[in-house]
Amino acid sequence: MLQSIGGQPPHPRAKKLAVVGGGSTYTPELIDGFARLRDTLPITELVLVDPAADRLDLVGGLARRIFAKQDHDGRITTTTDLDAAVEGADAVLLQLRVGGQAARNQDETWPLECGCVGQETTGAGGLAKALRTVPVVLDIAERVRRANPDAWIIDFTNPVGIVTRALLRAGHKAVGLCNVAIGFQRKFARLLDVAPSEIHLDHIGLNHLTWETGVRLGGPDGEDVLPRLLAEHGDTIAGDLHLPRLVMDRFGVVPSYYLRYYYAHDEVVEELRTKPSRAAEVAAMEKELLEMYGDPALDEKPALLGKRGGAFYSEAAVDLAASLLGGSGSPYQVVNTRNDGTLPFLPDDAVIETQAAVGPGGAVPLPVAPVDPLYAGLIANVTAYEDLALDAALRGGRERVFKALLAHPLVGQYAYAEQLTDRLIAHNREHLAWA
Repeated sequence: MLQSIGGQPPHPRAKKLAVVGGGSTYTPELIDGFARLRDTLPITELVLVDPAADRLDLVGGLARRIFAKQDHDGRITTTTDLDAAVEGADAVLLQLRVGGQAARNQDETWPLECGCVGQETTGAGGLAKALRTVPVVLDIAERVRRANPDAWIIDFTNPVGIVTRALLRAGHKAVGLCNVAIGFQRKFARLLDVAPSEIHLDHIGLNHLTWETGVRLGGPDGEDVLPRLLAEHGDTIAGDLHLPRLVMDRFGVVPSYYLRYYYAHDEVVEELRTKPSRAAEVAAMEKELLEMYGDPALDEKPALLGKRGGAFYSEAAVDLAASLLGGSGSPYQVVNTRNDGTLPFLPDDAVIETQAAVGPGGAVPLPVAPVDPLYAGLIANVTAYEDLALDAALRGGRERVFKALLAHPLVGQYAYAEQLTDRLIAHNREHLAWA
């Protein structure tokens, strides 16, 4: 049942948006972004939908108070009914987690038993998340298409590359979104003492497998200041990435944090074995956040939310939605979209993460300079894994899971792939219809 929790007459250009997974403790960050950036994307209604009604009540209450404090004239509604939520929506944002933090905790722990990185978006844990998530997302997308075939789907659900590829292959109007690029944009802008809008990234690769090969001032044709950034701020950037500065100085690029799992795999495995999982940390944090959200005096996102992860997601989400819906979003944004020849060594239907021109017609990748074989080889390898992972997610079967694991460069050995396949299925049986 749809429950209204406040609102004023809508802006004449305003849109209706739905957030699937609206009961997430992260949602107030998104709400704050929509409130602050109302001129970029005016909205008449923001619907939070989630099967967890208790969490939804707490998050929805705080969302209303945030809008009220910032004098936003949009209306926030909450519901557990997906079909009601997406009816008439101009865009649907996906931020769901199938299995919750409990499943994430498993993704981050059982791979370590085999000496492999335990992480929820890459390696064996990332494959487990893809297998749980892709069928659920495709069901949601079909229901969105039946309710409103013109609606855009913005996917923030990990693993973003595989999920977005599944959506696009099924013919949905979808764009994937990650906060890695906007995080770098804001960091570099701060170090250079310029406005974030002045920073244009030459950002290449796949979701959670990207490199910044250029940092340009003013736009795609602006001066490349990456050499200056590395010379003057290399220690700071390397410290944030937990990688040796030598990695950047040697190649003249800035890898994403996730490249640490590839460039320092064994070191990361030993590190992960000696501390609680990130899922356990987040679960404890979520309990505290939900208690805060229940305080009727709280009318802004709490400082603790900044430790939850997903920094700047709200700004990126608003910017992308605004451009797709004809608002005043940025003309160029880093998104996950079809390759279509941008990286000639990948299939056209591969999903890459890159700078694109974004508008009501979708996202069109900007031209990319030839990619160094050092990066192109790993990109091609992981793309092949994603092909196999998507096949396993769509059709199931132990052999498909095994092949996907064997193809992943963070696994790559027959014995490891066999052990990981058995563990993956055992820990995810309740979420795998074919198991």
